[in-house]
Amino acid sequence: MIRVREVIAVEGRYDKSTISNFVDATIVETGGFGIFKDKGKQTLLRTLAKERGIIILTDSDGAGMVIRNFLKGIVPAQYIKNAYIPEIFGKEKRKSSPSKEGKLGVEGMNADAIIAALKNAGATIDEAKGHCRYDALTKADLYSIGLFGGADSANKRKILQEKLKLPSKMSSNALLQVLNIISTRQKVLELFTAKIDNGDNCQMSD
Repeated sequence: MIRVREVIAVEGRYDKSTISNFVDATIVETGGFGIFKDKGKQTLLRTLAKERGIIILTDSDGAGMVIRNFLKGIVPAQYIKNAYIPEIFGKEKRKSSPSKEGKLGVEGMNADAIIAALKNAGATIDEAKGHCRYDALTKADLYSIGLFGGADSANKRKILQEKLKLPSKMSSNALLQVLNIISTRQKVLELFTAKIDNGDNCQMSD
């Protein structure tokens, strides 16, 4: 397992699942061509890129290149690193037939291929184990401020996501990961000691 500082943008959940097996990083799915109309996801990627930088890791086929070029058009160039997987013909195990171009996608790559692609892209890699961020926001923190585990938690997350211009369809785990990139534990906790105006003067603290 290696740790990568930059955010990694991939096409879909199977790509994310594969990479997560051997890379510790924030991985964002574009939803394939769905990213073209997903303004919330576009804003999220720009925000994360500004804070950490972003590595674009899409399939080596034509569709992957279209998505890569779109991302390069919405994220400033200085925040982007491009990682390319090798062109290998074959079929992923879960599929009944090869892709249109017959090439393996990111989900079909092994650890060596993915890690080599990230290193070749200039990823900031920390191979040391046992390192952790002691001031990171935790799931327990989300629970304490009502963003997780409560009857109104989903609504509170929605209000926060709207305020921060984040996609509305984010799990509590995804939100936690993003908050630890774009903010600090102290700032988030302080935010919930005040009221966030959602039109109803909603009290966001417990």
